[in-house]
Amino acid sequence: MHFGAMNFPVKPVLEEIETFARLRFDYLELAMDPPMAHHSILLSSRAAITRALKVNGLGLICHLPTFLTTADLTESLRRASVTEMRRSLEVAADLGAKKVVLHPSTAGGMGAFVLETVKDYAFDFFSEMVDAAECLDVTICLENMFPRNRLGVEPADFEEIFKTFPPLKLTLDTGHANVDDRRGRRMKALVSRFGPRIGHLHFSDNQGKLDDHLAVGQGTVNFKELVRRLKGTGYDDTVTLEVFDENRQMLVKSRERIEAMFADG
Repeated sequence: MHFGAMNFPVKPVLEEIETFARLRFDYLELAMDPPMAHHSILLSSRAAITRALKVNGLGLICHLPTFLTTADLTESLRRASVTEMRRSLEVAADLGAKKVVLHPSTAGGMGAFVLETVKDYAFDFFSEMVDAAECLDVTICLENMFPRNRLGVEPADFEEIFKTFPPLKLTLDTGHANVDDRRGRRMKALVSRFGPRIGHLHFSDNQGKLDDHLAVGQGTVNFKELVRRLKGTGYDDTVTLEVFDENRQMLVKSRERIEAMFADG
């Protein structure tokens, strides 16, 4: 198993690389968001970033921008968002990433009242991204979201997405799956239905109401049960600790807890 941590895009990327190397993580999951990790900044710092990763022995996974509206009802905003995503994907490949995380499009604003239109836009976006990723030799791992996203939430959503776009993998996010489902029904279903399709994991905890990004053990996610199920699928790949605590030692403690669960029996 390979463990990683995600940069806080307000901090310089090179500083984050040094921090995670000191904490003995295997890779950086690079959140490609402004102000400090927009694709233009990353591209201009490409040589320094790739050198720092190599010197510190860190691998790289990229998380494509979070706060874009790739299924926006306003065409100019939608196209601008898709263009930003495409450029971010190209920079991720240029930095050497072979795996990227992508959020499904969001049905925001009035989109909640015209879900089929938003879904059509989202699928157009997926098609464009999948084609681009195949040309760049990059795997896209689509992340499950929490209910207010309305797209890419339930197992049925992913059944349709994966049937339409076979190259996509799943990023299983424990925090998102736990929101409004503290009994774990959604998470169990995602693992049981898409176990072989899981290409990446995001581990964080919460109380079942908000995506709090707490350390493992501070919320209601049943990690022991989840790890048991993941081991049953044979999963042995990348796990990013999405623990957004100012005390970065909580990342280490979370990693140690999850490592012990995977090692147990």
